[in-house]
Order: sequence, then structure tokens, then C-alpha cells
Amino acid sequence: MDEKDWESFKQKLNNKSGINLNDYKPAQMQRRISNLMTRHGVHTYMDFFALIERNPVLYKDFIDYLTINVTEFFRTPEKFSELESKVLPELLAKSPKLNIWSAGCSIGAEPYSLAMILADMTPNTRHRILASDLDVEILAKAQKGIYTSNEFKNISQSRASKHFKQENGQYVISNDIKSRVEFKRHNLLLDKFDSGFDLILCRNVVIYFTEEAKDALYRRFLAALKPGGVLFVGGTEAILNFREIGFQQYLPFFYRKPF
Repeated sequence: MDEKDWESFKQKLNNKSGINLNDYKPAQMQRRISNLMTRHGVHTYMDFFALIERNPVLYKDFIDYLTINVTEFFRTPEKFSELESKVLPELLAKSPKLNIWSAGCSIGAEPYSLAMILADMTPNTRHRILASDLDVEILAKAQKGIYTSNEFKNISQSRASKHFKQENGQYVISNDIKSRVEFKRHNLLLDKFDSGFDLILCRNVVIYFTEEAKDALYRRFLAALKPGGVLFVGGTEAILNFREIGFQQYLPFFYRKPF
């Protein structure tokens, strides 16, 4: 690999997309991008950049590929069960109106899952659920709220009938649930964070981040939480140095900011 070629590619991509590949593990990123280059018959990173510069569809597909927009409702159902049976009731006991952030929300399945849980638990309360992602086209898809059977597989029959309607083999989420989620574009590694959150979810987002980028991100999440607030991470993303960062262990993959 030509190091100059890679450095030029990273700079050009950062200028175009706001994605800084220096915050990602280089071996994994280079492997992923090289696979795409081979598929499209180009041999240098800058040739690949020229290709995505000329082809908006390929550029969109590349950003989707890079940011791993794969998700589903109630992903890892047993963790959502803990969220519903233990985490949220404890948070609601301290604050009847919650402030929640789904960071890296992809197509919206995660924040809508939360909205359904809270609509069932506290039907008369409108909690704040902020959902953010780097990819504006993915956010547009999230706001439409139309899903396939793959994304739908973990939804109970009662929630399916209550919160969705079927159209042309797809599942359309209700306007009530859509209205409970606020979407915005946000770069986790660059942009300012809101604060005062009771719960932050950042799941299956940081898998290719460097250890330094993850550490900095988790420290910023800690600062954004209220005392007693909880960070919920993905099933392969246990925070090994959570005590050093300032978190307390709460449940597996849930970390609490001390009171």
C-alpha cells in the first residue's frame, strides 16, 4: 500500500464527508475499502476517490458501507428486556420525563423501539428521544418509518398490531411513534453534545473506532449524562476501562454515571 495515496484519500474523504478515518482502526478500514476497490476494478485509493466523486450513487453506497448502517428493532432482545424491566423503571422513578439520546441511530429502529416501550409504559408522557446519525440519507429513511421483515423480526405481535400497519409487504410505523422521536444529523467525533441525558444508547457504532477515539467518546458521553444516568452499549462493545473513565458497572453493557 502507498502511504501517501492512503493519506491523500483520508484527507479528501474528510473534506467531502466529515468522516475522519484517523479515528478508525486503519487495518480494518483499509481492508473494507480495498474490498470495494477490487469490486470496482480500481487499484489506488485516489482512483477510488475519483470514482465515488463522479458517481453519487456509489458515494452513498460507500458511506453506508463505511458507517455500517445495519440494524433492526429491539436488536439483542434480551438487553431490551432488561432496559424495559429494570433500567427504564429506575430512571422513571427519579425523573418522570426522560431525556434520551440514540447516538448513531441508523434507520431509526433503535429510537422507535424506545418510543414504543415508553408509549406502553407511560402513555400520557412525551419523553424527549433524540436520534442522531452522520448520514443524512439514512436519517431521511428513518423519518419515513418504513421497514422490511428483516428489521421487523423481533417485534411482538401486540406491538406490531398497535404501532404499525402493513403496506405492500412493508411495515409502516404509526405517526404517534414517529412524533415521539426527534432526528438530527450529528458527527459523534466532531460535533458538540447536548447534556442532561438520563439515557444514552450508542450500540454497534464504535466497532471500527480506534481505542483513543472510543475513550474520548465515552468520556464525552459521561459528561453528557445526568448523575445516575445510564450509557447502553452494544453486545461486542464492553467498556473495559469504565472505572478509569468514571462510570460504574450497572448491568452487562449498561454503565451508570455516579450520583
